[in-house]
Amino acid sequence: MDLTNSTAIVTGGASGIGAGCARALAARGATVIIADLQADKGEALAEEIKGVFAQVDVTNTEQITAAVEQAASIAPLKACVNSAGIGSAIRTIGRDGQIDSAFPIESFKKVVEINLIGTFDVVRQAATVMSRHEPDANGQRGAIVNLASVAAFDGQIGQAAYSASKGGIVGLTLPLARDLAAVGIRVNTVAPGLIDTPIYEFVPNPAEFKENLGRNVLFPKRLGSPDELASMVLELITNDYMNGETIRVDGGIRMPPK
Repeated sequence: MDLTNSTAIVTGGASGIGAGCARALAARGATVIIADLQADKGEALAEEIKGVFAQVDVTNTEQITAAVEQAASIAPLKACVNSAGIGSAIRTIGRDGQIDSAFPIESFKKVVEINLIGTFDVVRQAATVMSRHEPDANGQRGAIVNLASVAAFDGQIGQAAYSASKGGIVGLTLPLARDLAAVGIRVNTVAPGLIDTPIYEFVPNPAEFKENLGRNVLFPKRLGSPDELASMVLELITNDYMNGETIRVDGGIRMPPK
């Protein structure tokens, strides 16, 4: 699929994997709508790639609507990448045997609301906008890539909410692809492994922490880069015969229990 003179929307596009995807899409000719909560980073990236920043909380339906309509007002919306999400690491029960110490149900709901429901809300709205424009010579109107995680398959201790939310994204892939085939929209999912993003900056020594994590990767024994993830996302968007698939990009890692 040719992205020249089109728009693309990337949620969570201000940093990390999302920023890598935004740069890759811009390099292929799309005007990228960077949909994120981080205005400072989002506006700076938009200026860098000649895109547009839209402040979007993916749990806010109206903000999503504004972003996808803004994209359509610039050029046909042909690509959507859902990278917005949050992590979670809480054990299911506490050590004292008290129900009050169990995984807070509101925390579980929040992770699912952002990672899974937020992704679906963007998909349903972006696909609606895509369906309005004329298809290309191959009958295509657009392509959507959702970001899951290897935690969808290899969830670790404490990742009940996160793994459930990412497993839900994997489960959405085929029914969405089947549903949207009627209007010429493809849907695929990428499940990243350990990727070098700002998520690791909270630890006292990030470089040492990431080096230790990298030892668990089959090969190469390091964290992946946002650009390596973005390369796969771009392939799924531009390769007309990729549809209904979930692709792991993880260096062969299979996550241990903890």
